[in-house]
Amino acid sequence: MTLSVALLAVLLVAAVASAIAYRRASALRVARAKGARLNSLPIYHAMFAFLWAALPAMIVLAAWSPVQSRLVDQAVLASPEGRALPDSDIQRQSILGEAQDIARGKIEAGFNPESTALAPRYHEANGKYAAIGGAFALLVALAGAAFAVTRVKFEFRARSGVERWVMLLLMAASTVAILTTLGIVLSLLFESLRFFGMVSPTEFLFGTSWSPQMALRPDQAGSSGEFGSVPLFWGTAFIGAIIAMIVAIPLGLMSAIYLTQYAAPRVRAWLKPILEILAGVPTVVYGYFAALTVAPIVRDFGLSIGVTSASSESALAAGLVMGIMIIPFVSSMADDSIAAVPQAMRDGSLAVGATKSETIKKVVLPAALPGVVGGVLLAVSRAIGETMIVVMAAGLSANMTANPFAAVTTVTVQIVQLLTGDQEFDSAKTLAAFALGLLLFVITLILNLIALTVVRHYREAYE
Repeated sequence: MTLSVALLAVLLVAAVASAIAYRRASALRVARAKGARLNSLPIYHAMFAFLWAALPAMIVLAAWSPVQSRLVDQAVLASPEGRALPDSDIQRQSILGEAQDIARGKIEAGFNPESTALAPRYHEANGKYAAIGGAFALLVALAGAAFAVTRVKFEFRARSGVERWVMLLLMAASTVAILTTLGIVLSLLFESLRFFGMVSPTEFLFGTSWSPQMALRPDQAGSSGEFGSVPLFWGTAFIGAIIAMIVAIPLGLMSAIYLTQYAAPRVRAWLKPILEILAGVPTVVYGYFAALTVAPIVRDFGLSIGVTSASSESALAAGLVMGIMIIPFVSSMADDSIAAVPQAMRDGSLAVGATKSETIKKVVLPAALPGVVGGVLLAVSRAIGETMIVVMAAGLSANMTANPFAAVTTVTVQIVQLLTGDQEFDSAKTLAAFALGLLLFVITLILNLIALTVVRHYREAYE
């Protein structure tokens, strides 16, 4: 028996329990003519039985899965073939991994000959412990099913029990989200503290030179890397928060105003889906478009106006294409916010003599400002996290420049570059990626807090 088979068996037990509870509740409902009345509908009794039979057993299976993996590894290593394995942990893990793949049928033979001998041991141990875990989960499912079926009575509040289970599921989902965020923050913080033990925080936060090249030998030239992050964050802000926003905010906002206030219903039905298609285009396609089409045009334009340093990799090319990419984020949020403004506010403005354009500028847009700010924030976050367009159109040079025709780079591009390939997490060069990620997380959090403050202020003003 495997855990997947055990899961199917648990679901079957839950389905049978649900059917039995439904039939018993239906019979009680028919018998209400004798004076008693069923508190909850039969469907709630069925759901209550299904949840009690399925969820505890599924929790047992989820908790048993990692335990089973460790027990199987211990059993394999305790076998005669396992005791003959090399002492190196890396070699052992490699051989065990190949043995697992052979036992599961993913590969026919491994690179290490020991893995073929270990495969039967792994298959035997895996089946044994899966049977133990599956049997225990089935017992839990049967116990839950028996408990739920015996609770089918006239006075039992099955609906309240189902709602409690749903509430627990919602709380579990929220807890998982919170714990995931906390885990991300703690992992970034732990590795960043290791990085700041090697590099001065002052140099990292205020340094203007970025060259994370560590020496392989003590006498190698440039043995001390430079970890000033200011050029990276300037490049991120220059491309994502300045150039891209100059393109996305006016175009996105004006398109939303046109689609909601001026466009005919037939025109809106065509234009809105076409505009939102931009959000579904893969970023690598935008990267190709930026590198092969926009970048040469920007370079030729720069040379034509006398900018001799204009190159095929520039912040302007990447920012323009990135702005086009995030137009749907601004437009969709602004569209929904403008459409949600009460018609009474528009009618009141028009009734006192304001024109349609004046109504839009002085009534509709201020009332829809929270949604517009939310769309802009979403677009900025999307632009800050973009990597492919910058790699293909803006380059990898960490330049501290305001020249839009010069090559720059961003934080996310450098994180990818630092963590690409086989890396050892004991050098400042690799750990710098975590420090960059932590600082980017803090900056994004501050932007969110500012946006929430703005939204709260204007929501109170227009309630």
